Amino acid sequence: MKKTVFYCLLIGGLLMSYVPVHAQLRSLPSVVTDSFKVRYPSATQVSWSDKLGFWQASFYMGPDALTAKFKNTGEWQSGMKRIAQISLPAEVQDGFSKSLYADGEWQVSTVDVLYLPGNVTQYAIQIEKSSFQKKNLLFNSNGRLIKENAAL
Repeated sequence: MKKTVFYCLLIGGLLMSYVPVHAQLRSLPSVVTDSFKVRYPSATQVSWSDKLGFWQASFYMGPDALTAKFKNTGEWQSGMKRIAQISLPAEVQDGFSKSLYADGEWQVSTVDVLYLPGNVTQYAIQIEKSSFQKKNLLFNSNGRLIKENAAL
């Protein structure tokens, strides 16, 4: 019985360690880098991460730090840029101020602009009441709250 448990744990451990090693050995397809260069021609300090299913680029465009996600086929999935709360468009600031979370108990911790296919822009605002009470709020460009969920 002890040998069976030992071998099961050994095989399970080997399988679990194989997945991360395999993911790190995968090479970045040139179609992804070509697509990136077309979409972000003035990007600097580009670094790539393999996220199992997509590639993520972290880079700068002028003073702004951005990230972008691409499928293995080179198809752009999304882009993201962190901004200051004061940089939110007036419509989104108004939408947030009318939400349940603008009561003063919740504090804004981060604000991200999300760029999505179809020329869609959304705004992700992470708020917190305490170190245990955090939420992610997603607003469309008209300032409408379209999604909220608990953050970890």
